[in-house]
Order: sequence, then structure tokens, then C-alpha cells
Amino acid sequence: MESSRDFQSSRDLPSLHVDVVSDVVCPWCYIGKRRLEEAIKLVPQVNVRINWRPYFLNPWIPREGIDRQTYLETKFGSVERYAVIAERVVQAAALDGLVYKPEKVSRQPNTLDCHRLILWSRSATDPGQMKQRLMELYFAEGADLTDARVLIQAAVDCGLDGDLVRRLLASDADVDRIESEANSAKEAGIDGVPCFIFGGSVIVTGAQSAEYLASAIERTAGRQARVRA
Repeated sequence: MESSRDFQSSRDLPSLHVDVVSDVVCPWCYIGKRRLEEAIKLVPQVNVRINWRPYFLNPWIPREGIDRQTYLETKFGSVERYAVIAERVVQAAALDGLVYKPEKVSRQPNTLDCHRLILWSRSATDPGQMKQRLMELYFAEGADLTDARVLIQAAVDCGLDGDLVRRLLASDADVDRIESEANSAKEAGIDGVPCFIFGGSVIVTGAQSAEYLASAIERTAGRQARVRA
């Protein structure tokens, strides 16, 4: 099930499918999600349907996650080097009304289970809401996304059945599906996220401005409408 804006006249509007390839621990995906939401508000004449697709920003991290300091030293060379990079991201997030507190993050997670939650939320709630909650837990609260208790509570907060999610997380349900989808994105040449695919044809990479994304939505929807006419 895809998420869409909920208003009465949506059936009468031209529709556009948008695939968003991203990861919940990618700060620019966090920002890009907010900018896409703002872009959708700028084009009320288009009914945008979003499909959130998985991506592993750090596929080398084990399922149990690793210490944040070890991660930063491995990927960026040092904690200090990342601090310089993070400051720019913190400021960019704030401009979009988002909170990023890198100093609160103590553990770097593998995000397979997060993507499973987003997938499962399709049948019970809005996957975009589930994704947002996971991102807020990580970026704003420094929560450990490898902790099943954290994931179960996030699922409950978003309207999922906690007992069902507990059982699913303890199983291998949809592990192969998520890994296959994430690998397919890389095989298709997607090596940077967020990646927005408008109407299956127009690809925009990076956390572009809301205005830029709105223009891509409008142009793609208009082109599709002309083809169907």
C-alpha cells in the first residue's frame, strides 16, 4: 500500500507515483523527506503517491550494530572529522524544522529491521509515518535502532500491533525481500541517497530544495497526462 495525501478531490487529480530510495540513518534522507513533503504542498494539483524503498547506507554493519565511535573512525577517519561535517548537516536540518543531535547517538545500527517495520506498516498505517518516527528516534533522540524494544515501541506509536511486531522481528520474515530490494537499487546504479524517482522515469538524487522537487513533480505529471491524452 502506498501513502498519499488525504483529501476529497484526490481522485479527480492527475496522479504521480514517486519512489523514494533512502535509509533511516542517512541525515540527507531525513532532510530530503521533509523537503519532498513540502514540495507536495506546492503542487496541490497533483495527487502524489509515495513508495518508500529500502537502501543500506552502511551494508557492512552487522545486524547487532556497532559502537558509534568505531563507526565514525572507520568511515570518516576520526570523530573530529565527522564533527565538522555534522555541523553543516545540523544547520541544514534546522532550516527545515528538523532536529539532529549527533552527540546523542551512541550506537550505529544495521537498518534491515527498520526497513522491515516500514514494509509492515503498509498494511496498518502510513509507511511515511513509520519512517519519520524511526528517523526522529535516531537523529533527535539518539535511540538505539538495534534494540527490539525501541523498534516495537516505535511500531506501536505508529499504530501497529506490538505483539505481532515482536514475533515478526524475532523471525526472518521479509529479510530476503528487503535485502533483495536494497541490492536491486545498487545494481540499478543508485549509489547516493536520497534518490527520488518520479513516474518511473525522472530521477533526482540528493536532498534538493522543495521548489526543485515540486518542479520535477509538476513536469513529470504534466508529461504523463499528455501521453495519456
